[in-house]
Amino acid sequence: MNRRKPLSPRPRPTLRRLLHRAHLRVALLAMGLSSLSLTLVSLLALSSYAEHNLQLIARSLAYTLEAAVVFDDRAAVAETLALICTTEEIASATVLNQQGQPMATFTAPVQGLLGRGEQLIAHLLLPQQISQPIVYQGQSIGTLHLSGQGATLARFALGGLFGLAASLLFSALGAAYGSRRMQRAITQPLRDLSNVAHGISIDRTFNRRVPATHIADLNELAEDFNALLDQLEIWQQQLQRENASLAHQASHDALTGLPNRALFESRLLGAMREARDSQSQMAVLFLDSNKFKDINDQLGHAAGDAVLIAIAQRLRGLLREGDLVSRLGGDEFAVLLKPIHDEEDALLIADKIIDSMNAPILLPEGGQITTSLSIGIALYPEHADNPEALVHQADVAMYHAKRNQGGRTLASPQESMTP
Repeated sequence: MNRRKPLSPRPRPTLRRLLHRAHLRVALLAMGLSSLSLTLVSLLALSSYAEHNLQLIARSLAYTLEAAVVFDDRAAVAETLALICTTEEIASATVLNQQGQPMATFTAPVQGLLGRGEQLIAHLLLPQQISQPIVYQGQSIGTLHLSGQGATLARFALGGLFGLAASLLFSALGAAYGSRRMQRAITQPLRDLSNVAHGISIDRTFNRRVPATHIADLNELAEDFNALLDQLEIWQQQLQRENASLAHQASHDALTGLPNRALFESRLLGAMREARDSQSQMAVLFLDSNKFKDINDQLGHAAGDAVLIAIAQRLRGLLREGDLVSRLGGDEFAVLLKPIHDEEDALLIADKIIDSMNAPILLPEGGQITTSLSIGIALYPEHADNPEALVHQADVAMYHAKRNQGGRTLASPQESMTP
């Protein structure tokens, strides 16, 4: 049965983009509403002014037409209408006599789309018609009907639209600039915090800190985060110390502080590889304390521990920087010598170790004691070509030395064949 592949999730918008969009929309909406409100108020004010002006024109025109209407001079009425209406924003004018019969009319020509727009604006914002009585000696002798044009209103509306568009454009630019500054002020501290958190999660760099910021809330967040990092750094350092201590305990002898058998065998394997690659020699010394059981039985375990610690200290003092001494267990020690020129180097160091045991060892409960060592020596690659066999050959040689009442013994070629 075929299953549809899950659709890939849409990328999530960043906080910076969301802030930019929100700030820009609010700014444009506010500027648009304020500009539209100002334009409408201005249009209403201009409409009121235009209506008042139209009434003034009607009264003035009625006074001018008074004589022509009295004498019923239709030509004069028409001429006066044409003369005055063409100089003023009059869309249409009609003069009626006392009986209500038209004496003359005037209609302004409509010029293209602009003219129709002016008519529409006049229809919306101006009164449909103004009636002004023509009075002579206190009696009405006729009536003047006027309709105004919307040219001024149209020019103002057009200018208002251009002004609105320009203000929106400048507002958008200003809002975009302000939005970027606001975004940077808000998102940069958050980005710094994110970078520090990311660096800690990837590189475990607990010593990094979030820089301070001038925004109080974000600065408080940064301080709390830094305080948390302080605690994490302390815990990490403590954990590292504990891990290092556990690793040391796992690879070193608790009594003498020397490397244990596992660490010795690991170092021996690496040393044999280096010797094989460089075609050099190395040696393993297997050491055992003579009559150590008698010391433990007669003087106690404290005296035995003191003997083991003294042996470890003297061995460390005699070896070179690249050599390694290890306590294998009980009273058995092993020494790794690398590199050596020949077997004489190993024998010379073994003799120095044996001589170092001549100095008495101070016991914790008073008194002193001397001890001696039996040392077996195995060389690489003469006596063995792997770590286990090399240690075995040194161990066998040590037992030969112990049967001979101590000293040091070099593994023989026959012993090197022992598995």
